[in-house]
Amino acid sequence: MTASEAWPDLAGRLTAGGHVLPVRVYFEDTDFSGWVYHAGYLRFMERGRSDFLRLAGIGHDALHRGDHGERLAFAVRHMTINFLKPARIDDLVEVDTRVVDVGGARVALAQAVRRARETLVKAEVTVALINAAGEPRRLPGEVRERLAAVATA
Repeated sequence: MTASEAWPDLAGRLTAGGHVLPVRVYFEDTDFSGWVYHAGYLRFMERGRSDFLRLAGIGHDALHRGDHGERLAFAVRHMTINFLKPARIDDLVEVDTRVVDVGGARVALAQAVRRARETLVKAEVTVALINAAGEPRRLPGEVRERLAAVATA
């Protein structure tokens, strides 16, 4: 039994057009005021992007191993964030990740962190595919197809 079979919800779930990851806010995520520290939301969104790729069949480990011809990785190229409302310790939030556009070597994503139906943080994120030397690389056909399949689901 694989880890994903033993804990099917640990990586969240694919949804129509994207992915949702539940995250519990812990003490370590907060600052002296008891609210989530702004960098905590970056970690939540990184987990959302990573688990989205994993469930879409695009594992970071396969990219790193060179399964597509050379060692590859996604790197954040650009991010715009709007912090709208805070979360507190023990809140259960959801990180929503959606594909907006797939280019030659980049993927544009929309992410939101929500508590129930209340949006706390919104972000526009562009990630670029790079090789081990940090040079941009075109998305392999299989990666592009998997992203397109999730984006149009």
